[in-house]
Amino acid sequence: MMADRYGFMQFSLNFPEFEFKIQESEGKLSIFDSLRKKYLILTPEEWVRQHMVSFLVQHRNYPKGLFSLEKEVVYNSLQKRFDILVLDRVGNPFLLIECKAPEVRLSKKTVEQVAVYNKTIGASYMGISNGRQHLFLKYNSDVNNYDQISDLPQFQP
Repeated sequence: MMADRYGFMQFSLNFPEFEFKIQESEGKLSIFDSLRKKYLILTPEEWVRQHMVSFLVQHRNYPKGLFSLEKEVVYNSLQKRFDILVLDRVGNPFLLIECKAPEVRLSKKTVEQVAVYNKTIGASYMGISNGRQHLFLKYNSDVNNYDQISDLPQFQP
């Protein structure tokens, strides 16, 4: 499907296979976001975000109703947008994930970006993904720092 014109779709992502509703209009692809119930322009970052959301919901049993996607956050009077925030059962920030395009290398700088967002949000866990590599961190309040963890945090039912 249109992979030649949209090269990012050729990247082999580190996720299980998912079926997405994709449509083309005026030469642009859109992907259906099952949480927001609408089609969104299919960018490389959106491709990764949709895979991450599908993985969290279908394979890790994160409840759909606890997701917040692409909302503004203000830090040092700068307006930023986070990609994925999952709340816990009482409405507190649980997991904040930043999605990058598959060709973007995950680095200290990309981790610092999500850490800056989390200074305002205060989630217990953070993650960053380019679809091929995923990094997850847990906040350690004893030393006011983040420790890398080997996998996504388990969502508590």
